[in-house]
Amino acid sequence: MIKALISKIIPRAAKSNMQRKTELSASLSQFDKLAPSGYGLGLHIRNATPYMLLRTYDPEWSAKYVDEGYMMVDPLVFWGVQNEGAIRWSEIACPDPHHVLDQAAEYGAKYGVAISIGPITSRSICGFSRSDREYTDDEVQQLLELVTELHNNTQPPESLTQAQREALQLVSKGFRYAEAAARLGISESALKARLRSARDRLSARTTSEALQRAQENRLL
Repeated sequence: MIKALISKIIPRAAKSNMQRKTELSASLSQFDKLAPSGYGLGLHIRNATPYMLLRTYDPEWSAKYVDEGYMMVDPLVFWGVQNEGAIRWSEIACPDPHHVLDQAAEYGAKYGVAISIGPITSRSICGFSRSDREYTDDEVQQLLELVTELHNNTQPPESLTQAQREALQLVSKGFRYAEAAARLGISESALKARLRSARDRLSARTTSEALQRAQENRLL
């Protein structure tokens, strides 16, 4: 699970890839330990769309959550939009007419913490869960600190380089790597290097993910 998520979150600090991956692995390991029943991270939500979205809840619950459109009626999301800080799920006073929290409990996410960080124009809203007991005050504080650090280290880029934009634009039009490289007058390996740098800049695991984020953030 950790290895599948590491490449999605890349801090902006000038550090080597090995340093960044080591730090990310440590952070995600802490989330796994603190949220044994899964967690959801919606980072830098803009225009109702998160810059990054990570989920480790029960796969059946995650699929149902998406299929039923529960994000639009989730009391955790409502609370996160209206507040900053951390709160236990049991303390959230927002209405839950669709019984989202009750359904989550059926999949092991019985107790949880919601965390909301950042300005409303780029807010991160996250949820963490366990099945056995309420979170302690120390655990809530630890999660708040971890999410705050994660939010600060995943600021969406303000722009891409011309080389990165050109490479992504050609791929978006359906050109194969060899064809795109020929149009740019560069080698195929050089094109791949540009796409790799675009993925790193956009904290994306794949080129298609990088393209989606670039389009959503109007960087192309």
